[in-house]
Amino acid sequence: MPISKQVDWAQRLQAIAQTGLNYQPNPFDRERYEMIRDIAAEMLAENSNSTPDAIRMIFDEQTGHATPKTDVRGAVFQDGKILLVQEKLDDYRWTLPGGWADIGESASEAVVREIYEETGYYARPLKLLALYDRNKHDHPPFAFHAFKAFFLCELTDPERHVAESTTASYGETGDVGWFGEDDLPELSTMRVTRLQISRFFTHLRHPDLPTDFD
Repeated sequence: MPISKQVDWAQRLQAIAQTGLNYQPNPFDRERYEMIRDIAAEMLAENSNSTPDAIRMIFDEQTGHATPKTDVRGAVFQDGKILLVQEKLDDYRWTLPGGWADIGESASEAVVREIYEETGYYARPLKLLALYDRNKHDHPPFAFHAFKAFFLCELTDPERHVAESTTASYGETGDVGWFGEDDLPELSTMRVTRLQISRFFTHLRHPDLPTDFD
């Protein structure tokens, strides 16, 4: 289910405000852009469990010309099961390993890093399964427009290297497990949906399918 019109409007207003502030407007226009940003924060707060002040703090950290953010996720399969991790920041719900891509790395490099950091497994990407517009899928509201890149990956080493990975250091993820398509745990829908994972199982069964995109 796509996001509500109000969330879409709020995201676009925030992007207009951020981009406008980036080009050093005169004091009067700066004030107007800041007012637009505040309106966007209030609109998002109405559609979430957050507050306008908390959302404003997130907006304040964003600078430069506004563009969609990029989230990368790895779909790793073994014996017909998919690799999932628990998100400590989301009541220990489960998701595909992944996160925001960092500056200076390609999307495929980012997903390899994220898989290793969150699970302790070494993997390599085989195929871009899907490039989704987060707003067009059944995710909870989010402050920013984002694209989600899902890669089919395979393990290059069957052993986990937890002590060497940064999972223990950062503490963002909990347990790691392998799950069948009909035996999925409660998912962190901020990050992935049941329908998306089901689609990736379909890709596993039909490797000639082209990449999905919105």
